[in-house]
Amino acid sequence: MPAVPLSVVIITFNEEDNIARCLEAVRAVADEVVVVDSFSTDATVEISRQWGARVVQHAFEGYVQQKNFATAQARYDHVLQLDADEVLTEELRQSIRQAKQHWHGAGYTVARLTNYCGTWVRHGGWYPDRKLRLYDRRLGQWEGLLLHERYELAIGQPAPVPLVGDVLHYSYNSVEQHVQQLNRFTSIAADELWLRGRRRVSVFHLLLKPWWKFVHGYFLRRGFLDGFAGLSIAMISAWGVFLKFAKLKTKASA
Repeated sequence: MPAVPLSVVIITFNEEDNIARCLEAVRAVADEVVVVDSFSTDATVEISRQWGARVVQHAFEGYVQQKNFATAQARYDHVLQLDADEVLTEELRQSIRQAKQHWHGAGYTVARLTNYCGTWVRHGGWYPDRKLRLYDRRLGQWEGLLLHERYELAIGQPAPVPLVGDVLHYSYNSVEQHVQQLNRFTSIAADELWLRGRRRVSVFHLLLKPWWKFVHGYFLRRGFLDGFAGLSIAMISAWGVFLKFAKLKTKASA
């Protein structure tokens, strides 16, 4: 049985520091690479083309819309979706080769191992962080509102198969970068809650939920085993819960 051809799709915006590393790692498994770029102002497009990717520029309308658009640009129905700051390990590449050769079901999940300020984070709920990224596009689609997009298989499809190996996720190079991203994401999260009809914010949301977020990640999920990275993640994540609800409260009070 011949291997199924595979399209790798990546959405980008100003990813010149990451994209070459991502593209180099997929060359051994991709039959084509499509980069959907939302009009980067750096060298992302040039670097992508240098590595042989087909670049399609498309205005960013949201993560769900952008990833569904990117999936639709693929030449082949079997798709691997990656972010520009992600890299396939050799172990995962081998698993993908085997999946291409003996494809069954609707999709496959991959584990993500995140690098936070130089530390590989294996606790605090950040690993294995399995995501459905390898799929038959005819059997599902990207769903969600403004944030936390996910690929959902159509009703009646079998559960996705876990692949062996990790996607290396190079997330934040500094605490400052984490905080800046958190501010942007909590604004989006507050907007998403608003769209879902959420209006009431209580002391429980502003005090107890952030406290529980810290305790859950740092103690119950053993984030403390990741040293400073685990502490930083737990503290900033708790602060993020407060910010999300504080922003929603000010939105509801306006």
